[in-house]
Amino acid sequence: MVLGGVFWSLTYVLIIKRGFNDKTFGMPFIALSANISWETIFSFVHPHLPPQLYINYAWFSLDLVIVVQFLRYGASEFQKFSPRKICSLFMTAVAISSLAIYLICYQLDDWQGAYAAFGQNLVMSVFFIMMLRSRNHPRGQSIYIGLFKMAGTAVSSIAFYLYQPISHQSLVLPAFYVLIFVCDVIYIVLLYQKCARLNIPVWKRI
Repeated sequence: MVLGGVFWSLTYVLIIKRGFNDKTFGMPFIALSANISWETIFSFVHPHLPPQLYINYAWFSLDLVIVVQFLRYGASEFQKFSPRKICSLFMTAVAISSLAIYLICYQLDDWQGAYAAFGQNLVMSVFFIMMLRSRNHPRGQSIYIGLFKMAGTAVSSIAFYLYQPISHQSLVLPAFYVLIFVCDVIYIVLLYQKCARLNIPVWKRI
């Protein structure tokens, strides 16, 4: 779990770096709102035990930077929306995500946040593909972001499958693990192909 947390932290760092380089945000805003909501709940409302708590703090801090990037550069990607409307849209998404995550955890008595975490991870993987297709350019993205995201989720999925009783009683979580991995592979392949078509050096773009 710690290794998975490290890989995900590196993913966030690379998203932030690429976002400042390209003057955009590198995480789909629906996924970002769900992430920051999950991290708020399990850092401050129902805090996990260490070391996961410290990983949550790190993720929360890094995601705050991505939130700033979204609010700062969002108008360049959503040209039909004013900065004020973008801010309102994001705050609405955070409110809905927070309520949904809390109710899912309450209903399933899952204060590990596993169902919410892997569920929103699947949503994120799908939206990364959609973001690439929508922008038609790897702006704000890199092959390393895709690889570290895939590695972080894969390691965490294996850890949950092998060692967490909640996985042994569920058909949904193992399905999430497989679907996330498949979507991450598709994203990496599509990103590689897009960079190749645009003559963008895939492995030099960090």
